[in-house]
Amino acid sequence: MERFFILIQSVLAAMFGVQSQAKYRVDFNQKHFWPFALLAVCFVIALVIALAWFVNDVVL
Repeated sequence: MERFFILIQSVLAAMFGVQSQAKYRVDFNQKHFWPFALLAVCFVIALVIALAWFVNDVVL
């Protein structure tokens, strides 16, 4: 469970461009890339849906 929160923190920090160089190195030394990619895609989809919902509520 703790690893999942570290993964979320890393993906969010990378998406907002505030990830430290040390965390960047730790993340790129991980064995698998797929958990980061899958979580990033999920966050992007959630962001697009949230923005579409917000804009739809404001316009209508």
